[in-house]
Amino acid sequence: MEKMRCPDRPHPSIIHRNTTPSPKWQRKPSNLGRTLFLSSSRGKLGHRCGCWCLRAVAEQLSIASPCKINLFLRVMGRRSDGFHDLASLFHVIDLSDSMDFSPLASGETKDRLECDMCGVPTDESNLVIKALNLFREKSGSHQFFNVKLHKVVPHGAGLGGGSANAATALWAANELCGRPASESDLLSWSADIGSDISVFFSKGAAYCTGRGEIVRNVPPPLPLDTPLLLVKPAVGLPTGQIFKQLDLDKRSSADPEALLNRLSNDGMSQDVCVNDLEPPAFKTLPELADLKGRLQHEGGGKFSAVFMTGSGSTIVCAGSDEVPEFLQEEAYSDVFVSPARLIMREEGTWY
Repeated sequence: MEKMRCPDRPHPSIIHRNTTPSPKWQRKPSNLGRTLFLSSSRGKLGHRCGCWCLRAVAEQLSIASPCKINLFLRVMGRRSDGFHDLASLFHVIDLSDSMDFSPLASGETKDRLECDMCGVPTDESNLVIKALNLFREKSGSHQFFNVKLHKVVPHGAGLGGGSANAATALWAANELCGRPASESDLLSWSADIGSDISVFFSKGAAYCTGRGEIVRNVPPPLPLDTPLLLVKPAVGLPTGQIFKQLDLDKRSSADPEALLNRLSNDGMSQDVCVNDLEPPAFKTLPELADLKGRLQHEGGGKFSAVFMTGSGSTIVCAGSDEVPEFLQEEAYSDVFVSPARLIMREEGTWY
């Protein structure tokens, strides 16, 4: 398997502080979530509702791998298997990695994964390889793949970037092999390798329970053009460590179904965006609490809510994607900042 090579310069799609003042500093929202399928000599490509869908088996596939945010996240309790039961409103957003897939020749017995971001493993520990192994196990396929992963979504961010890559790999493998499995099959299988993977087989907005693998599609709780700003310090937070720090006696008592109804009926507000993982995350990384506080107080009243997504360390600001001036300070020189929008998908298409 080819070893990962670190790029010689920072990834151009990651937003760092720059000496150039806003708005040139800010990347404009784009159709990052659009799916693009490359050439196929064995089939035709069809276009529907702004998304590309594959009509026959393709020989090469280039596809977006968008991440997610949690508009609220309740931890309902600890399970006997050591995991926690959750109740969370997930939404897929247009901040995306991109992935190129091509089938390897018959007789190949190992997938090949390349990634352009330092620190991302390309061996069997990567969720992409686990997803491809799972696809072969469940479908009976013997097809192996060459995968090139172009990373934009930061690691340890609470954005589910790795889970999104795994879901995208499952979907792409199924397409390249002629769709031997249904989307409901892929959703069911995905729970075998991770808790957050299943949500990407929703339509884009989903109320998830269990470990996160029980997915219920819901109408978009907010307009899809709601501006969002993602702000993540350089330090990431390991999910397992945050759950170990969680004090179940200090959780919110909010009913998650009531939170869902309030969001859908009344829109975004600070008290609806509950995240039970914020206290342990802020205890582990106190500067994250400081960052959230500054975004709330120095956002100029533009943000309807400021909250952490997942287990951190990304803070989401809803209602505006204008970057507060304090993020230009030297202390925030290594902070990741990106605008984002909510996205949905139709069955049979990817984002």
